[in-house]
Amino acid sequence: MWAVSTVTMLVLAGILPDFRLRSADGDSATDIAVTAAFGAGAFGLLSALVWPLLVRLLLLVPALVLGLLVFFLNGALLTLALRLNPAERGAAAPETAVVVAAVMSAVASATGAALAVRDDDAYRRRLYRLSDRRRRSGPPCPAGPGTVFLQLDGVGHDTLLDAVGEGLMPTVARWLGTADGGRPTHRLTPWRTDWSSQTGASQLGILHGSNHDVPAFRWYEKDTREVVVCNRPTSAAELQRRAVGYAGHDGLLSVDGASRGNLFSGGAEQQALVLSIATRRRSRENRSRAGYFAYFSDPANAVRTALSFVAEVGREIGQSTRARLCKQRPRVSRGGLYPFIRAFATVVERDVVVAAVMGDMLAGRTAVYADLVAYDEVAHHSGPASRDAQKVLERLDRSLALIENVAEHAPRPYRIVVLSDHGQSPGETFRSRYGLTLGDLVRAGCGLPVPRRAERTRSGAEARTAVRAALRIPVEEGDERHRPARRSEPIVLASGNLGLVSFPDVTHRMSKEEIDARHPALLPTLANHPGIGFLLVRSDRHGGVVLGAYGAQIPLADLDEDPGPLAPFGPGAVEAVRRTHTFPHTADIMVNSFHDPADGEVLAFEEQIGSHGGLGGAQGKPFLLSPLALSAPVADGEQLVGAEHVHRVLDRWLRESNGPQVPLETSEERAA
Repeated sequence: MWAVSTVTMLVLAGILPDFRLRSADGDSATDIAVTAAFGAGAFGLLSALVWPLLVRLLLLVPALVLGLLVFFLNGALLTLALRLNPAERGAAAPETAVVVAAVMSAVASATGAALAVRDDDAYRRRLYRLSDRRRRSGPPCPAGPGTVFLQLDGVGHDTLLDAVGEGLMPTVARWLGTADGGRPTHRLTPWRTDWSSQTGASQLGILHGSNHDVPAFRWYEKDTREVVVCNRPTSAAELQRRAVGYAGHDGLLSVDGASRGNLFSGGAEQQALVLSIATRRRSRENRSRAGYFAYFSDPANAVRTALSFVAEVGREIGQSTRARLCKQRPRVSRGGLYPFIRAFATVVERDVVVAAVMGDMLAGRTAVYADLVAYDEVAHHSGPASRDAQKVLERLDRSLALIENVAEHAPRPYRIVVLSDHGQSPGETFRSRYGLTLGDLVRAGCGLPVPRRAERTRSGAEARTAVRAALRIPVEEGDERHRPARRSEPIVLASGNLGLVSFPDVTHRMSKEEIDARHPALLPTLANHPGIGFLLVRSDRHGGVVLGAYGAQIPLADLDEDPGPLAPFGPGAVEAVRRTHTFPHTADIMVNSFHDPADGEVLAFEEQIGSHGGLGGAQGKPFLLSPLALSAPVADGEQLVGAEHVHRVLDRWLRESNGPQVPLETSEERAA
């Protein structure tokens, strides 16, 4: 590597005018080569010895800012390396030093990777050294097996099987025993989400054991007069606080746990890129030291990620241009900042989270839960079955293989559980099919003015807010803290193909009778629209009713005998609707879009051609991929229903391996 770095420095000195390796009077070829070798060696030593200390001093800097700062600090180290030469032959302009340092780091990283690929023993020795170092510096490692939970955000059960069948995920295929007829090591179990089939509700239930009173991705709360959004840091912190109160314990990861890239902490002490702690006020808790240090302590990582980031931006621009030129349908806008948001989700977030998980395993932590959002972000804009999304699945499978490889060198055995929080349902947007948004339709039913041109509804993809959190930019802006221009005007919010209508001037949840008295045309307008599947409203007479087209009105108590408009949404729809009806903050009108069971399509109220958040299609059927060494998630003939049920299964697995993972006493007992 020293030799390759020396040659790289010589080549760059010949190409870049502001970078020289000889004195002004000129030197022999031997002197120039010695200068290059000295500079390359000094740069390598400084990178290995000084760089980790610099990163520790900069851990309070936001993640993306630290990634950019890497280049300038790397250039400073190169300048210092050249000045350490007693002959003082080498010199570089500051901006040139940044370029030279970046190229040398990239070449060194590629060389090291190539050597490791050709020498498995060298790769294994490096992992053993890391493992031994962490064992010596940390507390004694428990003897029992640890568990790593890897969440592939938005990957549905059937999507995973299709990817395995098409050879896109060989690691998963090997685990399932479908590759070359091998013996399976894992079992695949589908599970059914709640009505709100999105990360906020699912991950809150999985990590904290309760997603009670989470009716959607965003909703309006009349008692606080605030819009709650699951991927807003302040909302995530409040939802986590409520879940801890409901469940009576801190979460799945409260005993020697680590939370990486999640919306919620799960009670873990070790956290990185966790949204519920990414508030505007900085503290020791939200430094995310382990995740950032594990990744940025090697400057080559930042260089490699930056190059991959640029490549991903170019890939998205090319793919979106091709889709536009070929006039693909359905299609949504993919311009503006979206290429950079996609690159963050598929490159930066993935690399940092995977590095953090590897560090956790080498440290011997008992339970690790990490969320990889790459597929979900791409599928929203390109489609769940698009070639773009399939490429992401291939890269995610390579991440699984890397984590599996590291597990072989961890100080304790590890069981790798892979799961998803929801799937994605394809279909064009409500706006593109009908030329108006759900908000426009509600205003028309209320007799209010409707804009001549329908405005786009903000997308609720997790990656956009993750970028803002990484940059420490406040997110409480715009319509996320919406106040209606007039108190009598309704607030209409979207969560995939689930819509919520609230009247802010009424302090309680309005009944059907009250809505009909105020706006007689509203409920019939919504229920009879071809893009609407069904409505849920409270009723003074029946408690709650489901409304559909042609005057269908079925009390919740009668849905078992006659599901009516819920019939196309399959088994479990009735129970999901009944449960949401009991939530204190359920909207005045809950609107679920049309669903075609023949092709699984839904109509998203947001600008997404792959959506989730409501009922209908693959969005409600995620998966749980678990080692055979763990007990079966459910007994034969039973179904895994709801995120809270998944939490109980994961908690049982942790208890089987390492004893109780969450306090057994209630929150009241702990307070006493």
